[in-house]
Amino acid sequence: MNNRLINWFKYASPQSFYPLAGKLIPWFAAAAVVFGAAGLWLGLAVAPTDFQQGEGYRIIFVHVPASWMSMFIYLVMAFWAGLGLAYNTRLSGMMAQALAPTGALMAFLSLWTGALWGKPMWGTWWVWDARLTSELILLFLYIGFIALQASIDDPRRADKAGAVLALVGVVNIPIIYFSVKWWNTLHQGSSVSLTKSPSMAALMLWGMLLMALAFWMYSIAVALYRVRGIMLERERGSEWVKSVLQAEGTK
Repeated sequence: MNNRLINWFKYASPQSFYPLAGKLIPWFAAAAVVFGAAGLWLGLAVAPTDFQQGEGYRIIFVHVPASWMSMFIYLVMAFWAGLGLAYNTRLSGMMAQALAPTGALMAFLSLWTGALWGKPMWGTWWVWDARLTSELILLFLYIGFIALQASIDDPRRADKAGAVLALVGVVNIPIIYFSVKWWNTLHQGSSVSLTKSPSMAALMLWGMLLMALAFWMYSIAVALYRVRGIMLERERGSEWVKSVLQAEGTK
C-alpha cells in the first residue's frame, strides 16, 4: 500500500478530519451560493414557460434536486453507517448522524413542493401514489434514524442501532426510483435519464442541473459543519478537543 493512500486514511480520525472539514466548509458554502444564484436566475427568469403547465412547472427547480438529494443522502448515510458497523470506526457514526437531518429536510422539501405542484396540476395536495408514498416512507426513515440515535445515551450503541435501521431502509431507495416503472402511478416519469436524451428544453435542464449542484454543495457544507459539532460533543474529554476549544476561545 503506497504512502499516498495511507495519508488519506489518517482523515478517518476525528482529530485529523476536524480541521480539514473546517477548511472545506467555506468553499462548499460559496459554491452553493454561486450555483444556487445561477440556477434560480436561469430557472425563474430565463427558461421559457412550459406550454402545458404554464409557470407552475418552475417548482421543479427545487422539487427535483430536493428529491434527488433525499435519496442520495440516504445512500451515503447508509454507507457510513454500514462502514461503522463493520469496522467500528468513530467517524462513520458521526458522519451518518450529521447527514440524517439534511436528508430529512430534502425529503420534506420534496414532498412539500410536490404537494404545491400537485394541487393545481392534479387537483389535490396528496394521493397515495407509489412514488409519493415511498418518498413519505423515506422521510419517516430519516426521522426514525434521528429519534433512535437520540434515544440511546451511549453514542457507540446509538451508532450501531441507527446503522441497522439505515441499512434495512436502503431497500426503499430503488422502490422510490423505479416506482413509476413498476406500478401505474399518477406521478410522471423522469425527464432526465442517463440512458436517453432529456425530454425538456436545454435552458430548463441547465437550470435544474445548476440547482442540483447547489443542493449538493449545500448538503456537503451543512454536513461538515454539523459533524464538527458532533466531534466536539462526543470527544469533549479528549486532549485534542480541549486544545481546539482553548485555541478557538483565544481568538
